Amino acid sequence: MIKKNIEVEIRSFLTKKQYENFLKYFKKKGKFLEKENQITYYFSSPKDLRIQKTDKVSKLWLKSGKIHQKFREDIVVECGKKDFKKLEKLLQNLGFKVKIKWFRKRNNFLWKGIKVSVDFTKGYGYIIELEKITKEKGKEKVFQYLAGKLKGLGIKPTSKKKFDKKFNYYRNNWKKLI
Repeated sequence: MIKKNIEVEIRSFLTKKQYENFLKYFKKKGKFLEKENQITYYFSSPKDLRIQKTDKVSKLWLKSGKIHQKFREDIVVECGKKDFKKLEKLLQNLGFKVKIKWFRKRNNFLWKGIKVSVDFTKGYGYIIELEKITKEKGKEKVFQYLAGKLKGLGIKPTSKKKFDKKFNYYRNNWKKLI
């Protein structure tokens, strides 16, 4: 059996007003799943290696490819919330260094079979993200489906180039921005 492990996502920066409007919209038109506070540490690694603490759990997380790609394999190991410091110490003892700290308030919804996240990240901005997990074979079709849904919401996806530029600025200035 081929496992669904490819994260397909499309996202866009929002204004504060759009963020507030989408929170209201998805509370009415979707199913509210949860609101969570996330603290994510990105580590110096040839791969996208992270740890994250939410209100409920901690995660060790490895994503294939580069940040802001349309498709990436996700490998996630969940631990207890209290294990966050242990995960950090483990990675640091293996020689990895924290290169970014990320503080996000995420609102998750289920809408038309799509996971929708409406986020605010301190020092970074407001974002909407539509996501589905799929198999390798159907990933482009799923991406086009998500792009259509985003367009139907009246939002253009923000380009990878713009996300990369904003991310690089955050990476170089996060200590001042938070």
